[in-house]
This record gives sequence, structure tokens and C-alpha cells, in this order.
Amino acid sequence: MSTLMVQDSSPQQQPGSPASERALGLPASTALVIGSIIGTGVFTMPAVMAGGGTISILVLIVISGCAVLLGVMFGQLTKRIPSSDGGLYAYARHEFGDFAGYLTAWCYWITCWAGNAAIVSSWVFYVQALLGLEDPSPWVSFGIALTGLWVPAIINLAGVRQMALFQMITVVLKFLPLLVVGLLGWIWVSTVNFPAFNASGGSLFDAISIAAGVALFSFIGVETASIAAGKVKDPARNVGRASIIGTAAAALLYVLVTAAIMGLVPAEQLIDNGAPFVVAFEAMFGTAAWVGKLVALVAVISGIGALNGWTMVTAEMPYVAAKEKLFFGPFAKRTATGIPWFGIIVSTLVASVLMGYSYTGEAGLQVFTYLVNLSVVTVAIPYFFSACAQLAYLVSRRRRVHGAVLARDVLIATVSILFSLWVTAASGYQAVYQALLLVLIGIPIYAFLKASKEKEGLAPEPLERQDAGIG
Repeated sequence: MSTLMVQDSSPQQQPGSPASERALGLPASTALVIGSIIGTGVFTMPAVMAGGGTISILVLIVISGCAVLLGVMFGQLTKRIPSSDGGLYAYARHEFGDFAGYLTAWCYWITCWAGNAAIVSSWVFYVQALLGLEDPSPWVSFGIALTGLWVPAIINLAGVRQMALFQMITVVLKFLPLLVVGLLGWIWVSTVNFPAFNASGGSLFDAISIAAGVALFSFIGVETASIAAGKVKDPARNVGRASIIGTAAAALLYVLVTAAIMGLVPAEQLIDNGAPFVVAFEAMFGTAAWVGKLVALVAVISGIGALNGWTMVTAEMPYVAAKEKLFFGPFAKRTATGIPWFGIIVSTLVASVLMGYSYTGEAGLQVFTYLVNLSVVTVAIPYFFSACAQLAYLVSRRRRVHGAVLARDVLIATVSILFSLWVTAASGYQAVYQALLLVLIGIPIYAFLKASKEKEGLAPEPLERQDAGIG
């Protein structure tokens, strides 16, 4: 606890952003990670995992460990790369060049606006439950969704300090009630309520897949401190520390809450239950009208906190890439206080259009569901590039061999690579297919960006054969 509250006052800063713009200390950076990881998904996770059986708890623990290792690796990369603003983008570009950096930024930007749309779609249901709105019209739902998207956008446009304060408040407000279930709930836990070790009705692999899909998606956000490195005080120290502390805290909460709810609610009532926290609170405190309202309120706070953090992250990576002519130029625009306003507005507009499309009918909802799965694949690609960048450094001659330390770091990079592949495989064929199409769409865009850099003398032109004719 005391470690979390320490503000580092070291004067050392990385190049890329003036020290005055680095408004996120360790507590705020950690809150950003926790707030980005824990969104509205935690409120449905126990029900989904119950369908896999108690093996889901073991799967969640393994994936939690992998996510923490990712945080360790991001901290290592931030320490050794001179300018790590943009996080995953900077890692890939530093090791593999402009194209890898661009592809990372392109994929991650897709992840962000698709993920924001996913969060707000779930958030709308909890707002409706909180306000007692039964069967509202699509226009009412769309209006609530716009509120969820644009309130965080306005907070972010107001400044980094305002965003950081709001993030820390929402993290505390949502973390404490969840912790009540994860700790106090064990008083009412009964072992007879736990599902079978494999409750999937299929093979053990089927049970693992059920748990892995929701768990992998729930840990997207471990990288947010590295993405916002340009806003973090002493990023060489605090990015890694915030990533590890924030991810570990979220992981501990996930495991405690999921296991407690499985023990509070009989398996047959929990599986496929759309509101597992409601029945869990009823098991603890009895049936009362306030139970559903409390759960809805916590979910609303959790969702708006996640949207607040992701809104900043959505604009940060494109901003850094655009400054280096590797993304659309307007994304490099910012306010006098250093806020990348164009990226915030455009990304929020794209998510708003998606929400409007999703409320037009069943086909729109299907497309939107695909985009939710797509966000998992598109974030796995930047993870993969970062892990490969670290592995390339470790096995090169740039690093002195230090025996056990080298073996440890190679193991972390290798696990991160396998984790990225697992994320992709768990997303399904449809999501991978759509991700490939979007990646291919981004390549012609890069062709124009590269040509523009060559004209400005910012990138070397490839050598051509002098006798090559046209036609």
C-alpha cells in the first residue's frame, strides 16, 4: 500500500515530452492500468467461467501470471529505449523499423475504438438498470451510449491532471465494492456450490477455451502505462512499476471475486446468468431492491472509469506516430497544454458511429459483436511485436550474457510471445479473418506515408536499377 502512494521525484526524464507535460505519477499511472483493465467485463466473467468449471480458476491464475510478465517486459523495454513515448509503437519501431512501428500503431488504434465501443455497449445496460429503464427505445440507448463516450472525452480534453484525478476516484469507487465480494463473500461460500472441475460437457481443452477467451479479453489494458509513457513522470521507473502493480492488483481481484461467486451461487444458477453479481449479493445480504441498484451503480462507475483511461490511450499512440510521420498528420495536433485533441475527438466519433450502427438493427449488433472480438486480435499483434523486439535484443550481441538474468528475461519474452499467440487463437476464425483484412487495408495507407517521408528527406529512398524501364 505504501509503495503505491510513493510519488517519484527523480529529475531524470526521457526525451520525447517536456517534463512539465508528465503529469502522471506512480499512483495515477497505476490507477490508469487498473482502470483500463477492470471495466464492465468483470461483472459477467464469473458466469462465463462457471460454464467451464472450477478449472477456470486455474486458467485465470495462469493468464494472470502471463499478464504480469507482460507488464514486467514493458517496463524493461521502457528502460532501455531512449524515447519510449507511445509504448508498444516505440518498441516495435526501435527494433524493427518504421513499418513495424506503423503497423503496431494502426492495429492498436483499431483495438482502442472498437474496445471503447464494446465497453460502452455493456455500460448502457447497467445505466438502464440503475435508472429503472425497461425496454427503452434505440434512441434512448444511443443517447446513453453517447454520454458514456463523450463525458470521458471532455474530461480528457480538459487536461491530463483532471483525467488522472477522475481515474483515481473511479478506481477507488469500483475497487472497494468488488473487494467486498472477493473478501467478505467467502463467509457465505459453500463448497457444494462450486461447479465440476470440467463443466463444459466436452474435453478439458473445451473447458480451458471457455475460460481463456473471457480472461484474455479482461486483461487488455496491461500496456496502458507504457502507451502513456509520454505523460508519466520518470517513465523508466514508473511504467514498469505501474504495469506490474496495476496488473497484479486487477488479477488478484479477478481471482478472488470469480472464485467467491462460484462458491456463493449454485452452478446451475450461475452458468449463463447475465447478472452474477446480483445473485451473489443476494446470497450474502438477502433479496432486496437495493442489491440490483448497488451492482448497477458499481458497474456504471467501473465502466466510466475504464472509458476515461481508454479515451486518453486511444489518442496517445497515434499522436506519437503522427509526430514521426507514421500516422495521419492531423493526429499530431494538440492543445497548448499538450492534449492530442484531434485523436480524442476522431476516435470518439468513430466509436459513436459504431454505436449508432449497432442500434440500427440485428445486423448492426452482429457486426458490433465481431468488432468486440476483433479488438482482442488487433491488440495481440502489438503485444507480439513488443515481445519479439525484446527477444531480438536479448539474443543479439548488444547485451552482455549474464547467465540466470539473461535466461529469466528470455523466458519472459518467450512467454509473452506465446501469450500473444494464445490471445489470437482464442479469438476465433472470424475475428482473425477480420483483423487480417484491416491490417491489409492499413498497408496501402503506409505506402503513402512512406512516400511522403521520402519526399521530405525523412526516410531513405530504396535503390533502384538504373536500367529498369517502365512498361
